[in-house]
Amino acid sequence: MKKVFISILCLTVFFYNANAQAYSIVIKGGLVIDPKNGINEIMDIAIQDGKIASVAKNINATGAGQVVNAKGLIVTPGLIDIHGHVFAGTQPDRYLSDGNGALMPDGYTFRVGVTTIVDCGGAGWKNFPIFKKNVIDVSQTRVLSFLNIVGEGMRGGAYEQDARDMDAKMAAYVAKQNKKDIVGFKVAHFENAEWTPVDNAVAAGKLAGDIPVIVDFGGDDTHAPLSIQELFFKHLRPGDIYTHAFTELQRRDPIVDFKTRQLKPFIKEAQARGIIFDVGFGGASFAFDQALPAIKAGFYPNTISTDLHTGSMNNAMKDMLNVMSIFMTMGMEVPAIIKASTWAPAQSIKREELGNLSVGSVADLAILGIREGNFGFFDRIGHKETGTKKFECQATIRNGKMVYDLNGITTPILLLAK
Repeated sequence: MKKVFISILCLTVFFYNANAQAYSIVIKGGLVIDPKNGINEIMDIAIQDGKIASVAKNINATGAGQVVNAKGLIVTPGLIDIHGHVFAGTQPDRYLSDGNGALMPDGYTFRVGVTTIVDCGGAGWKNFPIFKKNVIDVSQTRVLSFLNIVGEGMRGGAYEQDARDMDAKMAAYVAKQNKKDIVGFKVAHFENAEWTPVDNAVAAGKLAGDIPVIVDFGGDDTHAPLSIQELFFKHLRPGDIYTHAFTELQRRDPIVDFKTRQLKPFIKEAQARGIIFDVGFGGASFAFDQALPAIKAGFYPNTISTDLHTGSMNNAMKDMLNVMSIFMTMGMEVPAIIKASTWAPAQSIKREELGNLSVGSVADLAILGIREGNFGFFDRIGHKETGTKKFECQATIRNGKMVYDLNGITTPILLLAK
């Protein structure tokens, strides 16, 4: 009988340890914020085979491949930046479309918790295959695309003004052939007082299976800007995205009235209708004079994004966490900031398998700290706001692999090398 008892005990220990060893990574003791699932409490997360295996209290980490000490830190889904420019290249006269104004993603994403970035209009239907080959297929970061309605992509100058190159049918055809990579269409920088780019992009979105359009409104100083009220209620559909929401340029119709400094009354109505307002901070596309009155009026962006490129990364924008920190300084609550940087962008691009920590979901995670101190945040005209808190990325996990660890909070410290 004693031998039987010992045998059963040994089998119990064996199966217990085998189960514990099943996890490749266990994250212990972090404040888990998962907006999709309504989680905002201290929990553990277990990862196996590139997927979320468990989210629970006190997960046994015995035998796990790696254990992450997340005590005092925030654990979130991997951040999703829906407005970046990563169609990097060396071609002359190419700007953000295979040119040197764009950036290869991996050096600028993982260190700030971003696991998915959407190139926002760099490629058009004519050069998307080059973008896919040179960037999408070779990046560790998940790279998606808003395909430019201009066939040549975001080459700048006259190329982006050529309405003859805004072919809805060809754009939709390429999008349907590349459903895994293309999430919508982009309109950008058009200077003339007409709606052709927007209407063609919306037509492409319908033809490609009802996917969204993201609009970077253009205009110039030779005519009055096109009306954003007309844009929101007569041209865009619910689910379409208005980026650079807090820009203040004379050639663009702002959300906050230049004279009264009040949020225009139809903005909240447009948001309620389903128009998605995206930050798209950029080099010249965010102004505190727009953002502060908007937030005071109770208006917040649906999604937070960077407009990452060589002209913004060393300017006021800097990176995703700096933009998130700016909204924290302006009074946006941390859970809302996390939602606008994870689950909301996943929904906006119709990739709801991303941006959450549901069991079975891909294991893309960001582990963030909030530093305390004296910090300065400014915009394109030098308007400066000061804050006492700032997000900092401690570690990033992509597809179940540790790809960034700032301070060695993982045991053992093993990073995915390429």
